[in-house]
Amino acid sequence: MKKTINLRSMAAQAIEQVVEQGQSLSNVLPALQQKVSDKDKALLQELCFGVLRTLSQMEWLINKLMSRPMTGKQRTLHYLIMVGFYQLLYTRVPPHAALAETVEGAVAIKRPQLKGLINGVLRQFQRQQEPLLAEFATSESRFLHPDWLLKRLQKAYPQQWEHIVEANNLRPPMWLRVNRNHHSRDAWLALLEASGQQGFPHNDYPDAVRLASPAPVHALPGFDQGWVTVQDASAQGCMNFLEPQNGEQILDLCAAPGGKTTHILEVAPEASVLAVDVDEQRLSRVYDNLKRLGEKAQVKQGDGRFPSQWCGDQTFDRILLDAPCSATGVIRRHPDIKWLRRDRDIPELVQLQSAILDAIWPHLKPGGTLVYATCSVLPEENSLQIAEFLKRTPNAQLNGTGTPAQPGQQNLPGAEEGDGFYYAKLIKQ
Repeated sequence: MKKTINLRSMAAQAIEQVVEQGQSLSNVLPALQQKVSDKDKALLQELCFGVLRTLSQMEWLINKLMSRPMTGKQRTLHYLIMVGFYQLLYTRVPPHAALAETVEGAVAIKRPQLKGLINGVLRQFQRQQEPLLAEFATSESRFLHPDWLLKRLQKAYPQQWEHIVEANNLRPPMWLRVNRNHHSRDAWLALLEASGQQGFPHNDYPDAVRLASPAPVHALPGFDQGWVTVQDASAQGCMNFLEPQNGEQILDLCAAPGGKTTHILEVAPEASVLAVDVDEQRLSRVYDNLKRLGEKAQVKQGDGRFPSQWCGDQTFDRILLDAPCSATGVIRRHPDIKWLRRDRDIPELVQLQSAILDAIWPHLKPGGTLVYATCSVLPEENSLQIAEFLKRTPNAQLNGTGTPAQPGQQNLPGAEEGDGFYYAKLIKQ
């Protein structure tokens, strides 16, 4: 007899692995998606991402509707109930189907004796939904962010923190990068329109296109031929500051998964590019991206703190350092970041960024350009980090990005804009 797959129980198990075991959703989800049909892949993703986006609301509701939390071996059912709430609140799944499938999830988790309990909690929620949601709207949990992160955002952005939190809780727009070696952006937009889709150009980043509504990559004109790449607009902004030129030696440090490596080669196809990342597994994605786009770069595994181990005493005309960071600018794409990061991670990351900056600076040629970039919105990793670097590095000069007192350019996430991102352009005197 063929075992039927219960998507709700799969989602509950994935969410439990993220929240309780600290695993990244992008590591957990692909293996589960391989077990289900294409149609179900999208729903499974929606349930996992959705519950993690609204986790504090789901927790709050469970605390209101259950006298004691489920613990131990029953913990997966705690997340199964969340999956039930999420469907009833945020999806188009008919309530009777959401209820029936979620209750059946208890059987898939081998806890059939608790079907009645799950059914009872979900039905009670249906009956009390309006007053519960009205009460939640005034609760501390309504911002759907952990307290430590809210405090940091409120301190750094007293006027804008609510705007940032709101943007983090939205679904992200889908941005593409048009490969200028195949088509101009306008020419590719015309092909997109001919395929029945609509896109909008970015005002500042010359290759960036936002889709009116997200689409599978194979529905995009020429995706398999390398005409276009999925990449957020803010990530594309790095090239505005790096300005790579043909014939130059360019280092892309912390390069995986290779979006910026390939963008460098689209802007300067005759440049000699070295892409380095500490994570051997993620480097396979760099090779995949180079192959699809028909580009060539040297790819090495290496730690940014010890450049002599992987490049000897080689120097570069330009260095792009996309530094390891808290990723607080890309929460809408990776809602698990809110629950995987801890306040104590920030000082450790700041120390790591600082060590990499100091180690790689001697490998920049005099007159060369280093672009320091992060997908963070926290000043400690960004403007404060660069201000400190400028103080201790007399031959580093800020160029075209902010002032020595407030160095760099900080992009904040916006509903139709790019992700949260920071850039500082430094020239070696």
